[in-house]
Amino acid sequence: MHITFYHNPRCSKSRAVLSLLKERQLDIEIIEYLKTPPNSSTLHEILGKLGGSAAQLVRTSEKEYQTLHLAQADNDRLIEAIVEHPILMQRPIIVSKDRAVIGRPPEQALTIL
Repeated sequence: MHITFYHNPRCSKSRAVLSLLKERQLDIEIIEYLKTPPNSSTLHEILGKLGGSAAQLVRTSEKEYQTLHLAQADNDRLIEAIVEHPILMQRPIIVSKDRAVIGRPPEQALTIL
C-alpha cells in the first residue's frame, strides 16, 4: 500500500504517526509540507478524500489563523490561506489512493490501512 504522508518533523504527533507507519513497512512518500507546501488542487483532493470541510484542515491555534480572520472563512479561502501559510495545515495527514485521515490522535492514522 502506498501512503503519502504530510509531515512536520518538529511535531511530536507527526513523528509518532510516522513511526507507526514505518513499523508496518509501508511504501511511504514523506512530504515535509513546510518545505514543499501542497497547492490548492492537492488540498482540494485531500479534502475530498477526508470527506468534510476545509475547516478540519486548519490549525486554529496558529497566530496566522487569527491575523487572517479565518474563523468565518469559506472552504476556498481556507485552502488559499493554507497555500499561502502552510503552517496552518493540520498535521499529520495521511493519504492513500482513495482516503485520507488526520493523524490526531496518532492511532487514527491506522484507520487508513
